[in-house]
Amino acid sequence: MQLNFSKYEGIGNDFIIINNLDGSISLSKEQIAKLCHRNFGVGADGLILARPSKVADFFMDFYNSDGSIAEMCGNGIRCFAKYIADEGLSNKSTLNIETRAGVKTVDLLIDGGKVVGARVDMGEPVLDTQKIPVKYEANQLINQPISIDEPSQIDGALKVGGASSSSFYATCVSMGNPHCVIFVDDIRTAPVQSLGPKIETSSYFPQKTNVEFAHVVASDEIELRVWERGCGETMACGTGACASLVACVLNGKTERSATVHLPGGNLRISWDKKTNHVFLEGPAAKVFSGTIEIDRGF
Repeated sequence: MQLNFSKYEGIGNDFIIINNLDGSISLSKEQIAKLCHRNFGVGADGLILARPSKVADFFMDFYNSDGSIAEMCGNGIRCFAKYIADEGLSNKSTLNIETRAGVKTVDLLIDGGKVVGARVDMGEPVLDTQKIPVKYEANQLINQPISIDEPSQIDGALKVGGASSSSFYATCVSMGNPHCVIFVDDIRTAPVQSLGPKIETSSYFPQKTNVEFAHVVASDEIELRVWERGCGETMACGTGACASLVACVLNGKTERSATVHLPGGNLRISWDKKTNHVFLEGPAAKVFSGTIEIDRGF
């Protein structure tokens, strides 16, 4: 079977997008993982199938690079909105896009007649530990120590039970998907690769979690690296940037709007006090389109 696809990126967070509005395409978890593989497939942080929706303009059927289902992706939804415009699937400048985390309103950013990005209403952040979900006895986990059996260089680290165990302060937020935000003194030396996967798969998080390592530069500026659930460290994470701003505000570290610097570029995040909604703004770009052969051995 020949599969037509397009490759898009939002500040380095890249996605394979496929038109499945007629419902003719069915991919296994293994096929999605191979398509996203950077040596044996197209290469991407995730895969999106464009599907029809009964409650919105389109449904964004999103998968992580390991083939697992994901609820939401901030960079992915911007790329998806640009794809819809580029392919002529809609002429609307504002799209309502259904995700597994609910319907999101996306305003296209247009420059010179071309879509260059989008502003997304990400909805309200979720702080209830049961809904994130995170296994914690209190209703919220804000600036509280959690323990992982891994030595750490994290700001505020407290040794628990000897040198082989560490406790660090974390703030947990859901933006439709779970996030664990940790503040660090130096983003360059943050233990993303060593500690990220341990936190992702920790027993604290029954559905695993994304892990943000955040350095507050100023009251309106944050540096961020992200270990993404089911993917690993990525160039950017839109929902992670949103969760990090929320965590910063809750801990009195920034104002309610900030520029978030990620390895792939910058996002503008704001948390509106009146509506309690978080807004994400950033670029999206098409990389290329192509055709790949999918067979039983793929």
